Order: sequence, then structure tokens, then C-alpha cells
Amino acid sequence: MEALGINLGFLTVQLLNFLLAAFVLSLAWKPLTEALEKRKKTIADGLEDARVAQEARANAEKEAGKIVADAQAERAKIVAEANAQADKVRVDLKAAAEQEAADIKSAAEAGLEEARNNVLNDVRPHISALAMAAANKVVGASLDKKQQQALIDDFFSSVEGGVAALEGAEAAEVVSALPLSAKEQGKVAKELGMKADAVSFKVDPSLLGGLVVRSGDREIDGSVKRKMDSLAGSLG
Repeated sequence: MEALGINLGFLTVQLLNFLLAAFVLSLAWKPLTEALEKRKKTIADGLEDARVAQEARANAEKEAGKIVADAQAERAKIVAEANAQADKVRVDLKAAAEQEAADIKSAAEAGLEEARNNVLNDVRPHISALAMAAANKVVGASLDKKQQQALIDDFFSSVEGGVAALEGAEAAEVVSALPLSAKEQGKVAKELGMKADAVSFKVDPSLLGGLVVRSGDREIDGSVKRKMDSLAGSLG
């Protein structure tokens, strides 16, 4: 060995060192590989956990976005319903206010009409007396009670000729200068050939006397005002 330049002692020591290192390495190889596998698995698990966490976060963000969108849609729906309800309340309040105003106006007009009719009823005897005095003056003699009543009836509630012009009419409006009594209203309805509930009555003092009867576009004007206007026209 020495002739080959090899130191047998040194070679033996090196060989023993190699064998010792190989023995130690063989003893440590399995734990080392297990440790490496364990670390590899730990890293892989960590990466998987990270992926799952990222996916969960993405899903959570998506779900949160959906919840927010649903909440906004619900809010918009609630606001729209509230606005619609508010508009309805405003319309209802306006209609109620207008109806109340109309009722107040109607009640006021009815009250004024009733007060006016009461005043006209109060002056009716005086108008009748004036009519009697004028009639007596014209005829030059005193009229008996029957003649006076006929004159008063004619002055206040007589339907002058032309009733045929309303033939076939089912309803009519009668306008008088003074309020008519129930008896007079019945008499007018009878002369018109209509039922009492088919005839409505109004008062217009400007007629001075007589009646104006209307049904649709047909009219019978037997008012004193019309007669005076006709007389004034003929004199002019």
C-alpha cells in the first residue's frame, strides 16, 4: 500500500469516519424525511387553508354585496311605498278639504236661501194686498174672496198656456217669484200632468210673479218680468 502511496492508517481512519457518518446518516434519515414530509404537509395545509380562507372571504364579500343590494332595494321599495302613501294621504286630505268646503258653502247657500225664502214669505201678504188693490183699480170694483183667491193663485202659481209644449216630458223645473206652498206645488204638478216628485221648485224674486217652467231645452215663461219686458218692447 505504501508502494502505491496510500497510507493505510489514514485510509482506515477515513473509512471509519465514512462508515460512522453513513451510520449516523442512516439513523437520522428517517426522522429527517418524516420532518420534511411533515413540514411539506404543513405548508400544503397552510396553502389550502389560505385558499379556503380566500374563497370564504370572496363568498362573504359576495354575500355582503347581495345583502347590501337587497337592503337598498328594500329601502327604495319602502321609500316608494311611503311616497305613494303620502301622495294618497295628500289627495285624500285635499278631497276631504274640498268636500268640507263645498259642504260649508252648500250649507251657507241653503241657509241664505232659507232666510231669503222666509223673508219672501213674510212679504207675500203685502204683495197679495198690492195685487188686489191694483186689480180693483183696473176693474173699477171690489173683487169677492173667490175672485181674489183666483187672482192670487194666478199671480203666484198659475201655469199659463203652452203646457202642451212639455208633452211627453217626465220631469220639470219650476221657478217662481216667491216660495210656493205645498198645496200650490201640488197644483202646479197637476197642471203639468206630472207626479209631485218629478217636479223641482226654485225661487227667483226677479221674476216678480208668475212661473217659468223648464224641461230640457223646452221652456214656458209666464213670469210678470217677461210680460213687462214685452210690454216695454212694444211701447218702445
